[in-house]
Amino acid sequence: MLTQEMIQRINELARKKKTAGLTDEEAAEQKKLYRAYLDNIRENMIPLLDSIEFVEPSKK
Repeated sequence: MLTQEMIQRINELARKKKTAGLTDEEAAEQKKLYRAYLDNIRENMIPLLDSIEFVEPSKK
């Protein structure tokens, strides 16, 4: 599960990467957080996509 603190940390690391660069430890942490973020998106999208139902328009 992705927490608000994790999202804030992802954003902090992204800003730091653009300005000052990341240490090896921070880069590893960022990679781990990005993986958790993407896993969370996939976990939420699969049931959503599975629930979509295609309906053909009625012919008049």
